[in-house]
Amino acid sequence: MENVVLTIHLILALCLIGVVLLQRSEGGGLGMGGGGGGGVMSGRAAATALTKLTWIFAVCFIVTSVTLTLLAAQKSSGASVIDQFGGTAPKAPVQEAPLGKDLLPPTPSDAPLTPPRADQPATPDATPAAPGTPAPAATPETAPAAPAPAGSTGTAPSN
Repeated sequence: MENVVLTIHLILALCLIGVVLLQRSEGGGLGMGGGGGGGVMSGRAAATALTKLTWIFAVCFIVTSVTLTLLAAQKSSGASVIDQFGGTAPKAPVQEAPLGKDLLPPTPSDAPLTPPRADQPATPDATPAAPGTPAPAATPETAPAAPAPAGSTGTAPSN
């Protein structure tokens, strides 16, 4: 039964495509085609055999679509596809959230609730030394420049 409906559905789809492609444009799509006036006093074109055939094919196509959906729903047994092959689906481990019910990250208890002012250092390590103590030696954090590749002059190529 399902194969018969599916075959009819595919034939209807091809017929619907063919009939739509045979129709003359009504002038609305991309400004192409020369749709006829249809009449002196009416703005609507007369229904031709192709438009009637399009409606018939479209209604039949929708009916076969719904029929195939109902047949597939009756066939399904509520089981998984993996069950049909005899395999078992891996169970995902259920883990408790590390933060509990609170979604915000934990904050240290000694951290201020507001950000520091612009003229104050952000971390306690960046506080200036007392006037009598020597400052720690500054270490450069930049990496040494890499040597230029062989054959390179160091200038941009000119055209």
